[in-house]
Amino acid sequence: MSALVSRYIRYFVPLSFVLALPVLASAESSVSVTIPIDIGLWSLAPAVIAIVLALIFREVISSLIIGILVGAIILSMNNGDGFWYGILLYLPLELRNALADSDHMSVILFSLLIGATVHVVSKNGGMMAVVKRIAKNADDSRSGQLATYILGIMIFFDDYANTMVVGNTMKPVTDRLKVSREKLAYIVDSTAAPIAAIAFITTWIGAELGYIQDGLNQIETGGLEVGSAYGVFLSSLGYSFYPIFTLFFMFLLIVMRRDYGPMYKAEQRARVASSDAGSTSPAEVDAVPDEKESIWNALIPIAVIVIGTVWGLFYTGLQEVSWDNNLSLGSNLSAVIGESDSYKSLVWASFSGLAVAVLMTVLRGIHKFTDTIEHAFDGMKFMLPALAILGLAWTLAGLIEDLNTAEYLAGLIGESFAPQLLPAIVFVMSGVIAFSTGTSWGTMAILYPLVLLTSWDISIASGLSQVEAYGIFTNIVSGVLAGSVLGDHCSPISDTTILSSMATGCDHVAHVKTQLPYALTVGAVALFIGTLPSAYGIPTWILFLVGAILLYFIVSYFGKMPENADTRAD
Repeated sequence: MSALVSRYIRYFVPLSFVLALPVLASAESSVSVTIPIDIGLWSLAPAVIAIVLALIFREVISSLIIGILVGAIILSMNNGDGFWYGILLYLPLELRNALADSDHMSVILFSLLIGATVHVVSKNGGMMAVVKRIAKNADDSRSGQLATYILGIMIFFDDYANTMVVGNTMKPVTDRLKVSREKLAYIVDSTAAPIAAIAFITTWIGAELGYIQDGLNQIETGGLEVGSAYGVFLSSLGYSFYPIFTLFFMFLLIVMRRDYGPMYKAEQRARVASSDAGSTSPAEVDAVPDEKESIWNALIPIAVIVIGTVWGLFYTGLQEVSWDNNLSLGSNLSAVIGESDSYKSLVWASFSGLAVAVLMTVLRGIHKFTDTIEHAFDGMKFMLPALAILGLAWTLAGLIEDLNTAEYLAGLIGESFAPQLLPAIVFVMSGVIAFSTGTSWGTMAILYPLVLLTSWDISIASGLSQVEAYGIFTNIVSGVLAGSVLGDHCSPISDTTILSSMATGCDHVAHVKTQLPYALTVGAVALFIGTLPSAYGIPTWILFLVGAILLYFIVSYFGKMPENADTRAD
């Protein structure tokens, strides 16, 4: 039964979006929607219902659908149009408005193109060649772990690709070096989402920019220049304490050869066990003939995407502002990127990267053109469940805006509430929802529409300046994302947690049990040393430094070196 439900969610719901397009197109855009003034607690119903159902049933898509349905009915009845009118007209109208937005369509197009590129590069042996190049230099347990860590960072553009490629290919290498499967699963899992969350060219970035742009469209900034969604994203990286601390903490564990808690016991068992590694060659994931494998199959398309995005940001930004030689380099870059069109840049770059990947695959005789195009479409299909969540999230965001939910919530909380507490509260809330639902994307879809405008209104109502309110805003942008990643790491039902167990051949319960103390350690440091004090204006560079020092002492004090920690390959 659960398998049937899972298949419905993964395949039927995305397909329903396509089949529903004629209905959406027929919805009358001229319908007048009266914005409710005194709707009160009912304005919270769509968001609260989506959150509660997601926590209870641990499934996001159906929770969002029910929340949207309730919101459409409330909006229709507020306008005096009745229950069924809300279902038959308001619902398709809100869906169409969400999907017809030009920025939203750019996000969908970019996500499809980057998904196609990732799959083509995976199939043409490019990823495998990169993995083999790094893995061959691993000759002891520390270098094997370090090679896995570096690969996890290098394959930054998609967390699923990261998990499956790195886990499968490094498993025989780390087995030979007596690294526990639990430690391998931790390294794979904890480099995947954190690096995908903060890198500026990933399968995540389109969704993040969409949510940020929707938030920017709603807030009243007055004379404050906040720039583009991409500029806000770059600003929010200064508050990305959990992802950055996670990568640093993992590096400390590897370099210092120390572990604690259940992970230490797992490493100890692996070190003292007799060698039973099996094959010492990387697992065959999307294998192609050795003479066709080349790191350039992966590096060139990725470089085209990165360089193309940077060029696009500069090109579109310089159409709006001129380079001022009287300003510093940093000020000019900030102004140009702030006024750039990130959506155009990402679409141009991802299309170019896909074209290069397809040409290299075909011209080098790795796959036929028809097969390569099929691989590209397979990559696009892989993105459909995520795009379904996006479409529903945008629809819910539109309903929340029409119902004045953020304004009501801000008034309910009152001016006496310290807005500096909001980033920490949102970080914890995001972690709880992600833990319960097992999805970072679903958590962002539920929370972003609710908290961005609310945080801005509360900050302004509390007497903060627009500059201070913008700092809280960007901190919350980062907090939702960081909390989602934390909850994802702790959750036994998380997709990346499950994939990490599968790809590394690690017992799933053992993976969750050994990773949980590490994730909670970094999460506590990120919350109390980073997110909370940063909201009160303490410079983030100081907080990153203090947090890094604290993590070092935690590893030094609690960590122990397993026996034979320097085990070398025979």
